[in-house]
Amino acid sequence: MADSAVKSMTGYAQARGERNGWAVRLSLRSVNHRFLDLHLRLPEGWEAFEPRIRQALRDRIRRGHVDVTLHYESAGPAAVRVNREVAAAYLEAARDLQKQFRLLDEPDMAAILRLPGVIDSAGPGEDEQEQVASIIASCLEQACASLDEMRRAEGRALATEMRARLQHIARNALQVESLAAESVPAYAQKLEARLRDLLADTAVEPARILQEAALVAERGDVTEEVARLKSHARQFEELLAGPGEVGKKLDFLLQEMQREANTMLSKTPGVESGGLAITTLALEIKSEIEKLREQAQNIE
Repeated sequence: MADSAVKSMTGYAQARGERNGWAVRLSLRSVNHRFLDLHLRLPEGWEAFEPRIRQALRDRIRRGHVDVTLHYESAGPAAVRVNREVAAAYLEAARDLQKQFRLLDEPDMAAILRLPGVIDSAGPGEDEQEQVASIIASCLEQACASLDEMRRAEGRALATEMRARLQHIARNALQVESLAAESVPAYAQKLEARLRDLLADTAVEPARILQEAALVAERGDVTEEVARLKSHARQFEELLAGPGEVGKKLDFLLQEMQREANTMLSKTPGVESGGLAITTLALEIKSEIEKLREQAQNIE
């Protein structure tokens, strides 16, 4: 059987890039969603890069809720900039106080660096934005490739489990078809016995019994439902093996399969043992379809 091409919408990836004193760490976390839903968390002063990041992700990801987190790390003087004028003003004020109160201690430089406005954390300057954008683009490329591989691996695992459920549904559907066919002569015998009890010595016309049995057979005929289930299962298999976004198509097929299972249940004949067996099998089919729908919600 061909390897599945479907992708899960669940995954995580991270990438790091460093150049000319700037170090960037970017992480992507995705879960299922009906559409592409991007949530970005960027450091203060890095908002200028948001449109590029969004566009790059739209080019690579079709569906899912994706959390994007970007951190920058100290990797040299470019990552930490000191506002010397503000620092000098704080230092001058500290020394004036030192002289005024005849203090012996020298100003604490570490404390001055923690004062508002001394460390500039506004992000890259205009002359640095292009090189930082290049680092971010490289991180996005790596992270998206890793995320894509993780989503493909998850998709392959999902497809394997979904195929097993499809086979279970197909086996149960065939058993339902067989039991429904067997229930017709059983019902005919039961009908004849009842009529003989009711009518005592009165002769029972075989044609009448056959007619009643035929009506029951028509009402309980699940041939069409089984045929449609098989057809939907084949289409499901083809979608699992095919390319592109198939999650919504799978969900639609499963809705149709659920409708067929409900019809099977409504056609359960009134024969105790056979009817109970058919009901049990149809309920198992419905349960497997529900599980498939839950899994299909996570397919891109």
